[in-house]
Parts: sequence; structure tokens; C-alpha cells
Amino acid sequence: MAAFSFNKLVIFGVGLIGGSLARALRERAGAGATGEVVGVGRSIKSVEHALELGLIDSAVFLDDDRALELALRDADFVLVAAPVAQTEPLLRRIVPFLDARTILTDVGSTKNDVVAAARAALGDRDRVGQFVPGHPITGRESSGPDAAIPDLYIDRNVVLCPLPENPPEVVERVAAMWLATGASMHRMTAEQHDSVLASVSHLPHVLSFALVEMILQAPDAALKFSFAAGGFRDFTRIAASSPEMWRDACIANRAALLTEIDAYINVLARFRQAIETSDGAALEAAFERSRTARTEWQHGGAIKAAAESAQ
Repeated sequence: MAAFSFNKLVIFGVGLIGGSLARALRERAGAGATGEVVGVGRSIKSVEHALELGLIDSAVFLDDDRALELALRDADFVLVAAPVAQTEPLLRRIVPFLDARTILTDVGSTKNDVVAAARAALGDRDRVGQFVPGHPITGRESSGPDAAIPDLYIDRNVVLCPLPENPPEVVERVAAMWLATGASMHRMTAEQHDSVLASVSHLPHVLSFALVEMILQAPDAALKFSFAAGGFRDFTRIAASSPEMWRDACIANRAALLTEIDAYINVLARFRQAIETSDGAALEAAFERSRTARTEWQHGGAIKAAAESAQ
């Protein structure tokens, strides 16, 4: 783990992502021995539960102006760990209380909308320069403070999408925080991030939710669920994720996601045609390409596109 220290970290949303960061900094990086962690939430009950679990040192209700002002005073870091649609109103809520030296970052799974929200809420160049867009690419199907674990970020990718206004030392401080949790750091543009994540994160969640929805609509849904086993469990695990978070992600990244949905529909149409015409060779060839690619990905190998592999 990389060395990292802080005086005060304020987390807006002490659930799986924010809570796991707090636990990682306390239990794995050792920074929590001297650093204060403040949790802020829309529900005082939720942040008080995080306090009971020992994830944070103090709990603040978002609508309490005085408590919020005190929480943000002299803060080194602010982490926005809320659904992406809340980014702009949340930043507008806290900007009157922000110190000029406080570094802000987020964990949203979409970045173009978050960048736009930050620019709208923070305004001038210096304020925007305090905000470093980020995304830890990890998670679990469970959510809330009880789901927080200290090793959530070990060997997981964290992407930063720095703004032109970000001083290099501010970006490096955010990177140091994530490195202290055991994560692997990467940088992308917001556009590249949203295109990649639409394919490998947002689309899989849509497909998982869609399969469960399809079965729910069947007249024999109860019978089908009673016989669902490992394959169904594995495929639909992420359908247990936060509906609010994934609703926001789908809408925020709709252009890139629609492109991926259309591409997926085209592949399904090819598979459907092969099944309809009993073209076993076409199915087997496609299945073999997929199996090989997944095996190589799982073992960290280089992946070749289908067109490249055919050459």
C-alpha cells in the first residue's frame, strides 16, 4: 500500500463505496489513526448507522447548515459518493462552505455529466480546479454502510479524468488516496471513460435487470424462478444493485449506452438467425470466440477483436 495521510475527509454518501474507502484508509493504509472521517447523508439514520459501525468519526445531516459548515471547515478532501444525478445539487449545496484548499473528487460511473455538473455548480476556474472527476471500477451487489469492506479496492482499477483546470499536485493527491487503498490508477478523458464503461459496465447491468424483468412478466414466473440455478444466479447477480444508482447511470450515459444496446441487439439477431436455421457451426464459432476471449481476459491476457482474430 502507498503511504497516504490526511487531516479530515468528508464523505457524502457513506454506503458501499464511501464506507469502503473509509475502512480501507483506516484499516489497510493506516491513515485513519490521525485523520478524521466525517460522514454526510440525506438521511441522518443512515449516517448514524455508519457511525455505529465505526466507519466515520461523526455524522452530519445534509440539510443542517451549521453542522455542514463545521464539517467542511479545514477539510483536506471531500468525496462525493452519491448517485450521479445528485452531483450538481450536492456541489451547489456545499460550495458556500468550501475552503480554497479542499480537494473534491467523486466516484460516479459516468463522467461527462459529472464534469458538466461540476462546472455548473462550482463556476470559476479556481473552484473547478479543486474538483478531480474519478471512478473506482468495483462494487458488490449489496449496498449501504453494512456492505462496506476494507479490501474492496485492492487490485481494482480507479480511473481519474482530470480537468484542464486541475493543478497536477491536486490530481496526484487524489491518486495517492486511491493508491493507499490498494487500487490501480489510470487516466482517461471523460468521453473515453463513458464509452468504455457503457460497454463493460452499464450494458451488463441493463441486461441483468432485463432478464429478471422478462421472467417476472411471464405467467409462470414463480415456476421459472424455482428452477433457476447457478447460471441464472451468476448472470443476474448485479440485478441486486442499487436501482437509483443504475437509473441515473443509464440516463446520464444514454448516448453511449444506446449505441452499445444497438450493437448487442445486432449480435442477438445473428444468434437468433443461426438458431432458427440450425446453423450450429456459426453458433459454435461465436461461442468459442467468446469463451477464448473471456478466458484470456480472466487471466490477464491480451484480447484481440473478432475481426483481428479472423485475419
